[in-house]
Amino acid sequence: MVSTNDFKTGTTILYEGNIYSVIEFLHVKPGKGGAFVRSKLRNLRTGSVTDITFNAGTKVERAQIDKIIMQYLYASGTNHVFMNTEDYEQIEIPGDHIAHELQYIYEGASVEVMFFNGSEIVGVSLPDKVVLEVKETDPAVKGDTKTNALKDAIMQTGLLIKVPMFIAQGEKIIINTNDNSYVSRDK
Repeated sequence: MVSTNDFKTGTTILYEGNIYSVIEFLHVKPGKGGAFVRSKLRNLRTGSVTDITFNAGTKVERAQIDKIIMQYLYASGTNHVFMNTEDYEQIEIPGDHIAHELQYIYEGASVEVMFFNGSEIVGVSLPDKVVLEVKETDPAVKGDTKTNALKDAIMQTGLLIKVPMFIAQGEKIIINTNDNSYVSRDK
């Protein structure tokens, strides 16, 4: 059991028969009445995001999630094939379960695949930052450093993000997976 007072981003819980991961949480202490925790939770089975408010100190069951590092191999129809790098076992995950994560995954990339109770696949865990190559963008512009001008760039996975004017096609850049934002050039 875990108390709602101990919520942290990434905590996994069982609530009303569903498995949730905490995306955001806010402890609220109003002037009148008891304190409560306003939380934004992602359902790991469906991918939907739900806002749920708990009374402060409410206990919920912690979901046991095992994370195994696997390598993304290829798309097979609407499924995507991942391989365990230790025993070479391959699994398939439906594309609609990991649609958001696929924007950051390319062939050969290592990711953590999440399992509930050791057998049910509930998704893919992304790092906070990933390195992707710019496949298509307007030519780099030198000298435009006074303003924070941005331009569109299409990454190797098809993800469209805004990057500074000096970024050129073929460069590798670091992207924040939480908000699709440009962080810096990869060294």
